Amino acid sequence: MKTVEVGNNVTVHYVGTLEDGTEFDNSHKRGAPIDFEVGAGRMIKGFDHAVAGMTEGQTKSITVSAEDAYGARNPEATQTVPKTAFGEDFEFEVGGVIQGNGPYGPFVATIDTINESDVTLDMNHPLAGKDLNFSIEMVQITQ
Repeated sequence: MKTVEVGNNVTVHYVGTLEDGTEFDNSHKRGAPIDFEVGAGRMIKGFDHAVAGMTEGQTKSITVSAEDAYGARNPEATQTVPKTAFGEDFEFEVGGVIQGNGPYGPFVATIDTINESDVTLDMNHPLAGKDLNFSIEMVQITQ
C-alpha cells in the first residue's frame, strides 16, 4: 500500500471549518478534489504536513494552528482607499471581500470601515489568526 511521502503528487478531497463549525471551503461542493505536490509549498504548512504518511482511501481530521495556516493577524495591515477607486455601482459592505491589483500584484482584502469618502481595507488573509479544522480524504497518490 502506498504511503504519502514528500515529493509525491496527491489528490485529496477536504472540508475546512472554523472552530465554531462554520465551513469555509469544501472540495466536494466544488465538485473536484485538489492536486498538489507534498512539500512543494503550495498548501498551508499544517495541511501539507498532515497528508504525509496517509494512504490511499484513508481519511483523517486535523486542526491546523493559525501559525501553520495563514499566520497571525497583523493589525497594521490596513489601507484607506478613496471610494472613487471602485466602480460607480460598487456596493460597499463592512465585511465584504474584494479582489484587486496593487503595486505588488493581485490582493484580497476585507472592507473594515466605510466613511463618506473612503473605505479602510483589512489586507490580512481572511483566515489569518484562526485555527482551522480539516477533514481530509486521500483519493490518490502518484509518484
